[in-house]
Amino acid sequence: MSTVFVVGSLNIDQNIRVHSLPRAGETVRGSDATYSPGGKGGNQAVAAARAGAAVRFTGAVGDDAHGRRILEVLSGANIDARHVRIVGTAATGTALIAIDDQGENQIIVSPGANSCLTAVDVEGGLAAMQVGDVLILQLEISTALVRQAARTAKSRGAFVILNAAPAPRQLDGLLDDVDLLVVNEQEIQVLAGLAGMPGSHRELVRTLPPVLGPDIVCTAGAEGSFTALDGNLAHVPAANVAAKDTTGAGDTFVGYLASSLAGSPGELPAAMIHATRASALAVTRLGAMESIPWRRELPAFAPSPALPSLVVPN
Repeated sequence: MSTVFVVGSLNIDQNIRVHSLPRAGETVRGSDATYSPGGKGGNQAVAAARAGAAVRFTGAVGDDAHGRRILEVLSGANIDARHVRIVGTAATGTALIAIDDQGENQIIVSPGANSCLTAVDVEGGLAAMQVGDVLILQLEISTALVRQAARTAKSRGAFVILNAAPAPRQLDGLLDDVDLLVVNEQEIQVLAGLAGMPGSHRELVRTLPPVLGPDIVCTAGAEGSFTALDGNLAHVPAANVAAKDTTGAGDTFVGYLASSLAGSPGELPAAMIHATRASALAVTRLGAMESIPWRRELPAFAPSPALPSLVVPN
């Protein structure tokens, strides 16, 4: 099985439960804050590892208690974190997360030590990459480093997955070396705006790849996920579960998707179905990293109704 490499962010999540998410200018009362390891890069690495992949991570944390806690979680997931740099001049990145009674969230990210990641760190972290390996990237670190990592991975024959979150403000060569783009329904609309191609997320899954380059998987919450196969819209419905917290659900999807593709390259529909089941289980739990299931938990998880097979409309 190929190795999954991840270059990305590591944050400590400050979680506050609220009855409803605040509107602009509104103050709402919340629960006492809790702290848990997160960051899109870290979450996706943990998901890929718990899905069964061998994972190597490149990133940065502060020389503080939050950073040490994150490293403990990575170690517990059997992730090779030798290329996580410990920064003495910045605190570990922080994400402020408000979660309402329906499990929806609002997130503000302060990058902290993530901003200290360098080109040298990236090259060192990808030095062992080989043909057939998989690279996962997100946009909580510098886009220049994302482009560099993708370029390096492609030069070594790896398969590159970019989760374009947060949504980029400009493309500027960002997708040149990306094989698969994973976005949600808001992010695909931003990309469509940058490309000057309006449409629904279902339409854009088919119409954007010829323009942007990479294949696209769009996750759409309760609608499930979508991609294009031979010009047709392919749909994997979401599992019907009672969501407690959607934080990290998308990251769980990306990590499981990457792990599946590392084990069975080219099997995107099957990978989407596997990732959907894992993310459905994740939303029934609280937190980000701690909500991500291990592969061994999935057979006992029976969402209702049973997850259908991939549907490809005419």
